Amino acid sequence: MNLELRQLRYFVTVAEELHFGKAALRLHMTQPPLSQTIQALEELLGAALFERNRRGVALTPAGAALLPEARRMLAQSLELPQLVQRAATGEVGRLTLAFVSSADYSVLPPFLRAYRAAWPQVQITLQEATSDLQLDDLLHNRIDAGLLIPPLPDKAKLELDYLPVLSEPLVVALPAGLVKKKGRLALASLPKLPLIIFPRAISPALYDAILSVFREAGITPEIGQQAIQMQTIVSLVSAGMGMALVPQSVSNLMRPGVEYRALRDATPLVETGLAWRRDNASPVLRGFLELLRKNTLC
Repeated sequence: MNLELRQLRYFVTVAEELHFGKAALRLHMTQPPLSQTIQALEELLGAALFERNRRGVALTPAGAALLPEARRMLAQSLELPQLVQRAATGEVGRLTLAFVSSADYSVLPPFLRAYRAAWPQVQITLQEATSDLQLDDLLHNRIDAGLLIPPLPDKAKLELDYLPVLSEPLVVALPAGLVKKKGRLALASLPKLPLIIFPRAISPALYDAILSVFREAGITPEIGQQAIQMQTIVSLVSAGMGMALVPQSVSNLMRPGVEYRALRDATPLVETGLAWRRDNASPVLRGFLELLRKNTLC
């Protein structure tokens, strides 16, 4: 036999009246079924809840311990319809969002601020991950959505939807003080430094975009270090290990020993977008997508 809210309601009424007859009147029922319900509750819980004698009814220690918990459970049950309605409209719930490191310096902070203002009771779980890991997590239902760098593989396109949210040029990150010239720089005019870059296996689109800029400038760069996080790439530049071409928004990552400069060379635009499972019917995700579409920078 399972505990029922009806039993708790009857128990609380008797505990407040300390009289079965008065409690039955308050509950609009006769006394025998009320007494039977309380006895069934005591049997279910394995303890007497009331002391019954000629002078009246009193709570046992077990009954006194149950009373505040029973009141709490009854109060929560009254809130359930509202909770369900809010969950159905995406006002409460959980959103698991992954993001590439470059998004942390561009679209992620303003989107999170706007979403928090619109849906303050949604719990957001954030995890930084490269695009390839995000795609795997999406395909295996481990995250709700991911801010990543496209393209999506053909296999993933069968199950995922995608929304572009930002397009930006590449800029060069150099050891500070290396170039005295002001204004935009031409790659061909820069000192020959090793190139610090993402591994192609992690982000082929970004890797190819960076090398295309050098190819158009007639330069074959020496690839020095490879790193999978923008913070690491910028730190290596700061340490004098080389230079890097990074999305423009990464220039918001201020690090001693690094300066960011715009290029005279034409650079392809690097895109960041949101991917999610097409079959994800979460109202929380739907609300996030609606807000994202209103604030997209593409």
